[in-house]
Amino acid sequence: MRQNMREPNNPTPKEWLSKDHSLKRIADYKPFNFVDGEGVRCSLYVSGCLFRCPGCYNVAAQDFRYGKPYTKELEDKIITDLDHDYVQGLTLLGGEPFLNTEVCLSLCKRIRKEFGHSKDIWSWTGYSWDEMMKESNDKLELLSLLDILVDGRFLLRKKDLTLQFRGSSNQRIIDVQKSLKQNKVVIWDKLVR
Repeated sequence: MRQNMREPNNPTPKEWLSKDHSLKRIADYKPFNFVDGEGVRCSLYVSGCLFRCPGCYNVAAQDFRYGKPYTKELEDKIITDLDHDYVQGLTLLGGEPFLNTEVCLSLCKRIRKEFGHSKDIWSWTGYSWDEMMKESNDKLELLSLLDILVDGRFLLRKKDLTLQFRGSSNQRIIDVQKSLKQNKVVIWDKLVR
């Protein structure tokens, strides 16, 4: 029981860099799901996370060696799956997408090139928005390609399963593009609770 009282790891700005940790592996890919954001989504679960939040729902994906290598064939499949009219967009989860920027940037840039903004891109991260603003250029570039960011570490002491698309009450659903334009956090306008 004492272990559950632990807090997640807290990096200093630019302490954890994707180039130092990512092995470009994915834990899973789930097309056509309804749980990882709004609408029908294609979800890519990357491997590796250093936050190691106690109570994490995807402990296996904390290991950077877990899963299988990200491939061009998988990227092509994701693009094909996203091409269906009923699919609203892509979701990046993990693991930690911002510690796997090589994989996530490649895919997100291709989505923007092939679909523009007709498909939205969501991501979960253990970083808070304020922490992200002090992070490395690759993380900021990935952030700039997103529509929605669910920010903040999962905190077991703030766990609330009634929250929309979040596991703990400290996490926020942020409209990335509006936040970047206004230089402050703008909460997603469809937030229910």
